Amino acid sequence: MACPFGYGSSPMPNAEMMNGKDSRVKFVEPSEDDAQEGVNKVQMGFGATYSEYLQLDKLLSCQQLESEKVGHRVDDEHLFIVIHQAYELWFKQIIFDIDNVRKHLNNALSRKIIEKHGVHCGEETRLKNACQPSPKHKPFIQIVDETKTLRIVSGLERTVRILKLLVDQILILETMSPLDFVDFRKYLTPASGFQSLQFRLLENKLGVRNDRRIKYNAQHYKNVFSDKSDLLRFQEKLIASEEEPSLLKLVESWLERTPGLKGGENGEEGFWPLYETAVTRFLDDMKREADTETSHEVREQLQQEYFKTKDSFMTILDPKKHEQQILNGVRLLSYDAMKGALMIYFYREMPRFSQPYQILTYLMDIDSLFTKWRCHLIVILTDNHVILVQRMLGAKQGTGGSSGYMYLRSTVSDKYKVFLDLFNLSTWLIPRDYIPTLSPRMVKTLSEHTNLSGMSTDSDI
Repeated sequence: MACPFGYGSSPMPNAEMMNGKDSRVKFVEPSEDDAQEGVNKVQMGFGATYSEYLQLDKLLSCQQLESEKVGHRVDDEHLFIVIHQAYELWFKQIIFDIDNVRKHLNNALSRKIIEKHGVHCGEETRLKNACQPSPKHKPFIQIVDETKTLRIVSGLERTVRILKLLVDQILILETMSPLDFVDFRKYLTPASGFQSLQFRLLENKLGVRNDRRIKYNAQHYKNVFSDKSDLLRFQEKLIASEEEPSLLKLVESWLERTPGLKGGENGEEGFWPLYETAVTRFLDDMKREADTETSHEVREQLQQEYFKTKDSFMTILDPKKHEQQILNGVRLLSYDAMKGALMIYFYREMPRFSQPYQILTYLMDIDSLFTKWRCHLIVILTDNHVILVQRMLGAKQGTGGSSGYMYLRSTVSDKYKVFLDLFNLSTWLIPRDYIPTLSPRMVKTLSEHTNLSGMSTDSDI
């Protein structure tokens, strides 16, 4: 069959071709004169130039080699400075995007705005669970406009891509040998990466809690910011980042309002009772299969697996056990937030849950990449798995006074995973055959998005 666009075959004759004309599209090659047409807007005085707009004079004059100041220039110090300055610029962009994501998740709307769009507190609406009991004392309703969830997804995706770039950037640092680093390392004291204000701000904004931090030389992390000229300004920023609602807390509040999680006023069951019934059926079938196994050895193995699985499910089905897990520091999200996250996982193919599922995925990616970035500061993935910090420092103390490698190694743990609970959700997933079937009304609810100009029923996400 001939290509419909006429490629690779002789064109079919038509009226125009019969008259000696070819109707096929032809691309005209521009002449050299055509390519040079245009105007020089710089000469015409249009706005700022490339250099002026980016303030390159300032940016490119910031690479001051300490080794050169003392008359012993070490060329690799230039790379060391550029790499870390690039990190700080990307940290700034990540903070910018995370702040925007937090803003969209922390969208407390006044009741006047809600009522203007025809939604009133006390009605059976999607805002029922978000409304505060007394408008006189609680004038704001927590809500996320679903038309903005794409911006949340985009902001988190960009953060993930930047973090991937930061991980890869360490590969460039590998081109510097330990001997080259030793040549200029003595000029860095007391400067240290642990003194990166932006990195600490980012940790706080994401939700790293103080009680889960590894102490720096048995001291609070704020103590490294002791420069008198910047101390007050740095401390104010750090305190503000600790007091503001973190991304973790805002995500928790958002998940607690997952539509369909709680039953409706018409007696319709919400997701959680249905899930509890499904888990019971799943466990009963597991036990039956184990008990009816004829092989004694296999039966014992299946029974052990059953009891282990049952104990695991009890930690999510029993609210008291969940609270104990929080007290033990094993979990961070509230009970209702965990329920909401599980519901999104099970019904992620529903239109209204597709973007929330992306959000949860990107949050885990951010956690994973931060852990990977910390690991790459320690490990170079070469053929012999050379330890980067050990390779560069051996057992030396860090330039800022830390224990160096040992301190870095201690920070690569689940304590620094902000969204650890999301990683563990797969523990409580059940096979598709057991997933509860949604009611027609809930299918309708999860098939349509909402915004302030057209609010659907059920609670907000």
